[in-house]
Amino acid sequence: MKPAVARVEFAAHRKLREFNKPYYRLAHWPIWIFVFFIAPGPATFDLFEHGFDKTKLLWLAVVLLGTGIAALRGRLPGVESKPYIIRFDEDKPNPLYRRVCYTFAWSEVIVFALLNFLGLVLATASGHWVLKQIYASGYVYMMAAILALGALGKLPRVKPSTQGEGRERRYFYGAVWASCIAQPILGILWKTLPHSRLADSIKLTVFTSIFVVVGLLAKRGILPRTRPILPGELAISD
Repeated sequence: MKPAVARVEFAAHRKLREFNKPYYRLAHWPIWIFVFFIAPGPATFDLFEHGFDKTKLLWLAVVLLGTGIAALRGRLPGVESKPYIIRFDEDKPNPLYRRVCYTFAWSEVIVFALLNFLGLVLATASGHWVLKQIYASGYVYMMAAILALGALGKLPRVKPSTQGEGRERRYFYGAVWASCIAQPILGILWKTLPHSRLADSIKLTVFTSIFVVVGLLAKRGILPRTRPILPGELAISD
């Protein structure tokens, strides 16, 4: 049996566009609304448990205003009037707004997944759910650590230069795919299954398996935007 071969893209084969169309720019704005809205992790946990209140609605209004102003100025990834990265592996300065946005996105992808995994492990081992306490005590410190890595330029797509974007983007989108699939499914299981050790072990198995399977699919470049883009001529990063 032949080993699985990862799919790749060549920069020269990608369609070049001079400007981002309005619908493309508009479609990216809600992504960053969501990213910054859920940044206060314990409050987000409370949101899913109890729903909206005045404080959360106020925070949503602040996020809408802030991201709206940034979007109008073209200072959100994907919302720029024209693509910023044209040539892959070009040593080009990575703008501050891109580094900030992707740092916050990374922090939520990583921290939410790790805390939920830890909560599932403890629930399976002890028979007690302490996820709310885990978020209250650990979220700020873990997020601070990820933000520090971002500030130091140690995360994919957050480095001072856009060099290597053709490969770094796939790590980001692979992580996003895994999180966007695993987290909602975990929420459904949490609502529908009983809180017993057997049910919690099922949740843990499903949650972990999704990350493993999606990670393997991303590694092979099967999922959208997870194929490494080899440098060549002009290209567009999305």
